[in-house]
Amino acid sequence: MIKVSHISKYFGERKILNNIDTVFMPGKCNLIIGQSGSGKTVLLRTIAGLYQPEEGFVSYDERVFSNMTREQKVELRKDIGFIFQEGALFDSMCVEENIMFPLRMFTRQKRKERLERVNYCLERVNLKGVNKMFPSELSGGMRKRVAIARAIAAQPKYLFCDEPNSGLDPITSILIDKLIMDITHEFNMTTIVNTHDMNSVMEIGENIIFINKGELCWQGNSNNILSSDNKHLNDFVFCSALTKKIKEKG
Repeated sequence: MIKVSHISKYFGERKILNNIDTVFMPGKCNLIIGQSGSGKTVLLRTIAGLYQPEEGFVSYDERVFSNMTREQKVELRKDIGFIFQEGALFDSMCVEENIMFPLRMFTRQKRKERLERVNYCLERVNLKGVNKMFPSELSGGMRKRVAIARAIAAQPKYLFCDEPNSGLDPITSILIDKLIMDITHEFNMTTIVNTHDMNSVMEIGENIIFINKGELCWQGNSNNILSSDNKHLNDFVFCSALTKKIKEKG
């Protein structure tokens, strides 16, 4: 479980997040949604410890991040997997080396053990046998799946996904959504996904928070999002659906 307690974040004089207070549960796909510039990416990175909030705190299973020693934060980061928007694979490393990277950093496994884990993760994301290929040889969807394999290699308790479907076609996006949901349930991870993709919202939104101008404006799930009477949320949902249709026709 990750608890966000009255988080506020500033960049200079500008207040990006205002008093965000919520809980993200394990074994669920927790989604952060909102328009561009709403603060959802800043919130995700603050929760992940990449940004320090000016007010409030984040706790991981009752452990307050800001109260941790440097050593404790290093230990916590072993339990965190992060899927960046563009995948962030190392171009100079083959797939096998990319996935093995967190294992070399955070474990004392022998190479044989690391390789077994790499092969398991590749099978889990349906990419068996691509070990020696380089990122430049992969499609966008394959790169995202390699990024997921790398993120789960060290068996994290917490998984952060920043726009995992960005730049992907609708069919591949559905496959990535299903994969994220499956591994979340299988490993009982606390998964937090930052997205503006309404297909993702409806397919995997087990717990959804809607951020509007840096404030938590609505919280619910995919079953009740369309029946909400929240004006800001309805504007976002309608605009997202309309934009998607325009892109598909174009």
